[in-house]
Amino acid sequence: MNRPVMPKLAFVRIPALLAVLPALALLSACGPSAPAEPPPLEGAAIGGPFTLVNGAGETVRWSDFDGKWRMVYFGYTWCPDVCPFDLTRMMQGYNRWAEANPELAEEVQPIFITIDPERDTPEKIAEYTANFGTKLIGLTGTPEAIDEAAKNFSVFYSRGPDDANVGYLMQHSNAAYLMDRQGNPIALLPVDESAEGVAAELEKWVR
Repeated sequence: MNRPVMPKLAFVRIPALLAVLPALALLSACGPSAPAEPPPLEGAAIGGPFTLVNGAGETVRWSDFDGKWRMVYFGYTWCPDVCPFDLTRMMQGYNRWAEANPELAEEVQPIFITIDPERDTPEKIAEYTANFGTKLIGLTGTPEAIDEAAKNFSVFYSRGPDDANVGYLMQHSNAAYLMDRQGNPIALLPVDESAEGVAAELEKWVR
């Protein structure tokens, strides 16, 4: 009676696989690992084209940032408390993350867009954003251009009543968006909570 013949292939593949596994482990450890879950804002109707003006009076378009990650916050320079605190946490978080990721940080652009174009001239925007470091870009524009940009980013804002002492205040949503290299929404940055939270979100998503 003939004995069953064991397939030789089985004896070849197992040792070969065992030899390759350490190399595969090294390869997986070399590069940044992708997040396990999908981005929370994936597929959301947030973001879109705009044409605005920076602090130097130069025209800036949303497409100018193609290829870069973007941190986008809408506010206004006369804001008495929320905006400056949010922007401080946003930029502190960015700076902390950038210390550990200097090369990747060059590919991330923080952006501040005013919702008060009547008072926020290019000069005022430049003066204001300088308080938060040189990396933050401030943008303003015509009321129509600002309104279009705000609608594209699902930002609510309205002008409050005039006051003899403070002029007027603006009511507005204070979300900070992280957008990817193609301008797609990825996640909300917790600028209302902590700089550490902002840094953690950048660490989690930016690649």
